[in-house]
Amino acid sequence: MGMAYAMGGLPGGGGQGGGFTAFIPLVLMFVVFYFLLIRPQQKKQRDLKEMLNSLKTGDQIVTSGGLYGTIIGFGEDNRVKVKIAENVKVDIARSAVSSKVAAAIEAAKTKDN
Repeated sequence: MGMAYAMGGLPGGGGQGGGFTAFIPLVLMFVVFYFLLIRPQQKKQRDLKEMLNSLKTGDQIVTSGGLYGTIIGFGEDNRVKVKIAENVKVDIARSAVSSKVAAAIEAAKTKDN
């Protein structure tokens, strides 16, 4: 019987942590994750969407598969007509464009510095 009393809480519930103080570490972890992971990812997605919407004929691009090419036109169903070599033209999905070449070069230069 002595063991049962030893495992029980103090009379009146006094020894158990307060409700709000137990959630403070969880709230702090969420805030850290938001500013370190979620917010930068949302900004990156927003920038990519703006770049895809601003594509125009003549832009040099890089696809997600690593192909470099020049946009020669736009087709239906969000397709982009890209010239990747002399007499070689392909249709790709607009979402397959990962960056513009000029922007990729500038990003690489700032990354090296």
